[in-house]
Amino acid sequence: MELSTIRLKLPIIPKLQNVVIFFLLFIFLIATAEATEYTVEPISSDQFGVPINGEKVVEIQVIEIPYWEFLLWLVTVNILAALDLLYSKRIIFSIAGYKIVNSKNVLDNPSRLNIYTYIKTNPGAYISEIVGNVGLDRESIKYHIKALEAQNKIEVYREGGKTRFFENNFTYNEKEIRVISVLQNVMNQRIISEILTCNCNTNIALARELGVSRATISWYIKNLREIGLITETKEGRNTIYRINHVYELVVEKHIKQLQSSYNN
Repeated sequence: MELSTIRLKLPIIPKLQNVVIFFLLFIFLIATAEATEYTVEPISSDQFGVPINGEKVVEIQVIEIPYWEFLLWLVTVNILAALDLLYSKRIIFSIAGYKIVNSKNVLDNPSRLNIYTYIKTNPGAYISEIVGNVGLDRESIKYHIKALEAQNKIEVYREGGKTRFFENNFTYNEKEIRVISVLQNVMNQRIISEILTCNCNTNIALARELGVSRATISWYIKNLREIGLITETKEGRNTIYRINHVYELVVEKHIKQLQSSYNN
């Protein structure tokens, strides 16, 4: 079993000692749960065990605890409290059979390593895609992704209702992450490629070239314009689409990479 690191600022208190105290109180309450109310009165005689009003007298069993055993218990509680204060999560979880996930061992898990490798080689991958290619169920994927994100092995990019994952080693800047995410969609690829090469840069031309309606082109262009990848300029009666110069070099780079991968 493994536990991902949880980033919480906990107050420095001996938590385990509190647990032990509550446990002892719980045992005490159970032990005395069946006790009934009684009144203490002076005994009428010095004879032990003689009833006063004919009631049944039962001798209470007394368990003697050696003094050394009491001292041992007291020392043990204080040692555990000190350990809990100094090494709270590491000691307790290790004893319980858990493993603390940190930046050094986060990739020791084979399934997590497979997920990380897939994200590294397929930047912009999303949950459903990873599930279909790694061979793990969705909940397991989410669990391992949380661990990878907590240890800064991956970064998350949310766009268009989808959450995409990238290797977090400063390989990709914000512009590249945005462009790669957009180019995951085939229609976006085709539209951007046509505009980039200036083959088609109007609604009518794109619709004719790509075999879709003008309304479909307008919908995709609207999204690309809101993201910032496409700009529009009016030239007479036509609206001309161009790649935003801020993203032009990044778009060229990744369009070429996609075309190269298709050719191979």
